[in-house]
Amino acid sequence: MDERRALVEPTHPELSIERQCDLVGLARSSYYYQPAPANAADLHLMRLLDEQYLRTPFYGSRRMTVWLQQQGYEVNRKRVQRLMRWMGLVGIAPGPGTSQPHSAHPVYPYLLRDVVVERPNQVWCSDITYVPMPVGFMYLVVVMDWFSRYVLAWELSNSLEVGFCLVALERALTRRQPEIFNSDQGGQFTSPAFTGRLEQAQVRISMDGRGRTFDNIFVERLWRTVKYEDIYLKAYPTVPELYQGLRGYFEFYNQARPHQGLNYQTPAAVYAGGQP
Repeated sequence: MDERRALVEPTHPELSIERQCDLVGLARSSYYYQPAPANAADLHLMRLLDEQYLRTPFYGSRRMTVWLQQQGYEVNRKRVQRLMRWMGLVGIAPGPGTSQPHSAHPVYPYLLRDVVVERPNQVWCSDITYVPMPVGFMYLVVVMDWFSRYVLAWELSNSLEVGFCLVALERALTRRQPEIFNSDQGGQFTSPAFTGRLEQAQVRISMDGRGRTFDNIFVERLWRTVKYEDIYLKAYPTVPELYQGLRGYFEFYNQARPHQGLNYQTPAAVYAGGQP
């Protein structure tokens, strides 16, 4: 949307703003829209929601509202829904609140049912998480090898546009290529740009079924690890410091941190050696 908005020239000598918006496929209201920055109270609630979501990812907006009220916060469900939408959080239980793909994007079947993942680069997975900042927030995407838990690539963005996901995907594909790429049904991963790049690389695309709690569980565990071991502890004050800190942490995570699920080997050792 930002790229399309930048194409519109308000002082164009021949084309009106309305006509230019039509030509670039942008609603005129989107051209004039200026997002309101989150206030301090919202940012505080979003941090609480983020921490609780790591503990109870099956909580939707109803349960999150009740939980916040139990903590003494005067919030209604409408506000919690808005904050969770900003954060990209959706309860993983089946039902009307589950994640919805973009209505114009195709959804691919889940290919990992009963599949034994037994070697590196057999399956890669990807996901996005919300990152709280002292002022504002960011989004973090990773591409991870399912077998070894090795983080192949990651990227930060201040919006949920697909661009930063493509950057991470391209960076990962310069290393190796998976047989299957698994993700949720979010609009970034169902977008033609993202799925088209995977199809160009002849990678089979798998997407989590709606309400399936454990389809992408290894990435969910990674989010808990990186937040409690780095992001929450460091409380990076600026985006450049966040970027540098995450670069150091992912290096540590891949190369030096023993992983219980890998018989206390590091993800890098398992990714290189092929045996947990």
